[in-house]
Amino acid sequence: MRDLRSLLPYLTPYRRAYLGGLALVVFSNFFTTLVPRFVEHAIDALRSGAGFAPVQRAVLLLLVVSLVGGVARYGMRELLNSGSRRVETDMRDQLYGHLQTMPAEFYDRYPTGDVMARTTNDLLAVRMVAGPALMYVVDTVTRALIVIPAMMAVSPRLTALAFIPLLGLPVAMVVLGQRVHRRTLSIQAQFSTLTSQAHENLSGVRVVRAYRQEHAEAVEFEAMSADYLARNLHLARVQGIFFPLLSLLGGLSGLAVLYAGGRQVMAGQVSVGAFVAFGVYLSMLVWPMIALGWAFNLIQRGAASMGRINQLLAEPTAIAEPAAPVGLPPRHGGRDVEYRTVSFRYPGDPARGYVLQDISFRIEAGRSLAVVGATGAGKSALVDLLVRTYDVDRGEVLLDGVDVRTLPLGTLRREIGFVPQETFLFGETLRENVLLGAPDDGRLERVSEVSQLAEAIPSLPDGYDTMLGERGINLSGGQKQRAAIARALAQDPPVFVLDDALSAVDAQTEARILAGLRGALAGRTSIIVSHRLAAVRDADWILVLDSGKIVEQGTHSDLIGAGGRYWELLRRQQIEQELETAASMPD
Repeated sequence: MRDLRSLLPYLTPYRRAYLGGLALVVFSNFFTTLVPRFVEHAIDALRSGAGFAPVQRAVLLLLVVSLVGGVARYGMRELLNSGSRRVETDMRDQLYGHLQTMPAEFYDRYPTGDVMARTTNDLLAVRMVAGPALMYVVDTVTRALIVIPAMMAVSPRLTALAFIPLLGLPVAMVVLGQRVHRRTLSIQAQFSTLTSQAHENLSGVRVVRAYRQEHAEAVEFEAMSADYLARNLHLARVQGIFFPLLSLLGGLSGLAVLYAGGRQVMAGQVSVGAFVAFGVYLSMLVWPMIALGWAFNLIQRGAASMGRINQLLAEPTAIAEPAAPVGLPPRHGGRDVEYRTVSFRYPGDPARGYVLQDISFRIEAGRSLAVVGATGAGKSALVDLLVRTYDVDRGEVLLDGVDVRTLPLGTLRREIGFVPQETFLFGETLRENVLLGAPDDGRLERVSEVSQLAEAIPSLPDGYDTMLGERGINLSGGQKQRAAIARALAQDPPVFVLDDALSAVDAQTEARILAGLRGALAGRTSIIVSHRLAAVRDADWILVLDSGKIVEQGTHSDLIGAGGRYWELLRRQQIEQELETAASMPD
């Protein structure tokens, strides 16, 4: 229940709506609880033979209080439920904004499906606390404070007898409520697992079909779904006990009143009208108490869900905005990039050791750097540090002499056009994917020519306005990479980073792209990471990484002459190409 304290700040902006709604709860209960009194007057008037005029007056008053009470209850629901929807929207927006600031390591620990479950299913459970649960709790408490004195005025003895069975309500709520909380946590955790499984398999549906795993994946999903069903049934059993138990206690209270009250009426201690009014008062109290049990159930489920949401919100923003941001000097073309004794290891995986160790180099503005090395040498980690996907453990990464950790994130990432290894395209038009916020001032066609994306346009049904499927599924791997390169160029950055983003294009297309980039990137600073040495031979400077260390550096001709690691990589690739060529030739 302590987790729900963090819900209070979200209610504060709408305190007027909530206070107005709660005031209407009190107001509606005041008018609603006048009904038994008028019923009492009407019955006693009929029994006394006082004529029909008192009955008419009572009926008219009943109509008025029912109408006023009904309007007030409508307003109560409108204010409180609409307020809870706004709270839900604010929480969703804040949670989404927080997720946008999370480092890459966060998404290594939290599957996408789990995050989606917390931002949808769990958030809905919390909204039910901020709306219906709060409304019914206040409604029941308010009604009890008004009805109990009215019942005492009719007969203190009857009131005491009526409440003896109802004393079991708090006990039932505490004992069963704890079970509801535990089982709700179990259900939400399994729902996250189920969502993650569905998301992963639908995203990789081509692989599933290619390896004929449809049946196996369906069997696995059915097992998870059956587990989810079993956990929900466990909760349903608790709820199945909860509500009948509340009804039983309410029924026992009614029986006690009927028996003891009937004797008092026969003894002349209580009038028939007062006895009927007492019964109406009791019904007004018992059913809201049953609703209170439902609200308590919602609170338990909401508390479990709020704890899961708080877990996400408590995750630190490792790549945070600097406390004292520094600006960059005016630029003329590219930017200087420098690494000073940089060491780095992936957070959350200390056993893996350092991915980069004591890396130092400098690229002058407008020059090009190539980074090569075997798989796992640390090439991608090197460029990830420049855009602050991660932060260094030791050393500094500098942009025009300024530590990138002191730059506002928006400023830093505006300076760098980054094309990652894994191309991601949105389910929007190709035009929107390439421009991605850049003005449509003719640059789309220019960058498409440079990236060789333009040659794919005639084959698309609507050209640049072709709607792409999820992750650009209706484009080939090479087309996706060319679109990603065009997107980075469209931002007109002073520093351009290409992280092995030409692996899906053929050698001829790669050569044309690189030739186009040499012209487009003239005067800019560029870093090209590639496993194909043909793509880096024209760079001004080449770094060779091995096991996270710089083992060689220099120009292409210098490294070939040295006959070291670079020469070995080049020779191996030449042999592989010769073998591929020989294999493709007819016998």
